[in-house]
Amino acid sequence: MRTRLPLLLLLAASACGTVRPIASTDSTRVEVRTEVKTVHDTAYVELPIIIEKRATLDTASTLENKYAKSEAVVAAGILHHSLETKPVSVPVRVETKEVVRDSTIYRDRVQTVTVEVEKKLTAWQKTKMKTGEVTMVISLIALIILITYLFLNLLKLKRL
Repeated sequence: MRTRLPLLLLLAASACGTVRPIASTDSTRVEVRTEVKTVHDTAYVELPIIIEKRATLDTASTLENKYAKSEAVVAAGILHHSLETKPVSVPVRVETKEVVRDSTIYRDRVQTVTVEVEKKLTAWQKTKMKTGEVTMVISLIALIILITYLFLNLLKLKRL
């Protein structure tokens, strides 16, 4: 037992270390979302204006549709015919692919906030917080036992 006691004391003394603060870490996480959308749209194509004229010995004629207009005029036995396209925009269906990239950054931080209170703590409350209530109860019990022990020893000395 005597050889183990110094070993236990040495082990107890070497096991103690200094208090090191825990480094607060910030964690950052980036989330990237890519979304491909097909958008159906209508584009309008302009038709070119085309003018064409002809002269013929035939009878009169008039032609017209939504893209062109034709007029014929007979003058001096000759038919003058003109064809003009109307300035019309023709709708054409177009599909385009839209790529939408969105990134969200999530960052977790540890923040220490000091909160002020209305009333300051008393000396008794500060002591209780520092030592803990359990330690305070044990200390009071030990103090009562010590005082009782000293008081009883003092009574024994007076009797002798």
